[in-house]
Amino acid sequence: MGRGRVELKRIENKINRQVTFAKRRNGLLKKAYELSVLCDAEVALIIFSNRGKLYEFCSSPSMTKTIDKYQRCSYGSLETNKSMLETQSCYQEYLKLKAKVEALQRSQRNFLGEDLGHLHTDELEQLECQLDSSLKQIRVTKSTFLLNQLSELQRKEEVLLETNNALRKKLEETNASIESTWEARNQNVCFNRQQNIVHSDDYPNPLECNGHMQISYSNGEPDQVTVASTCQNINGFIPGWML
Repeated sequence: MGRGRVELKRIENKINRQVTFAKRRNGLLKKAYELSVLCDAEVALIIFSNRGKLYEFCSSPSMTKTIDKYQRCSYGSLETNKSMLETQSCYQEYLKLKAKVEALQRSQRNFLGEDLGHLHTDELEQLECQLDSSLKQIRVTKSTFLLNQLSELQRKEEVLLETNNALRKKLEETNASIESTWEARNQNVCFNRQQNIVHSDDYPNPLECNGHMQISYSNGEPDQVTVASTCQNINGFIPGWML
């Protein structure tokens, strides 16, 4: 009578579970060794128990080299597939962008009145409405810009007028100050002239004489001339040039 099939489930009994783990672990390590020897295969086996204890087998001299080889073979293909997917995605994005650029260029040509032969009546009417709307928007923007510019010019004009009035007022004040200064100076000049005239009247005029001038020659010295004058002013003063 043969052995019955063992149901695969977790063994609840801790002792039985540990015994089964030890038996099957040894059998698995033995099978891995036989496979590597019989088939000349590179086999690496790593086992961790429920307590975290490590058991391993490697047919090659280094487990690290075998793991590196596994990573290159496994993740390399994944990276290759990923790069291919990325390339395909980029190409699809390029096609979408290319189609969008072509549509924009065609729409631009239509707005310029070019390449209209393939458009239907409805498309032409839609294009006409778009152009009218764009024209209205442009006119509104232009009017707003002109109004803003006019307001700015008016503000500058007011500033210039205020500045001009201030300068005119300052100029008038300056002219008034200069005129008052010249009037004061002219008054001083006139006063000084009057004072000079008054002082000059206090001295007699030597040419105004009340007497007569006599010239005589002495008997002893014919070369000597005796000049006598009875010219005196009313104060009895004889000018110095007659002495």
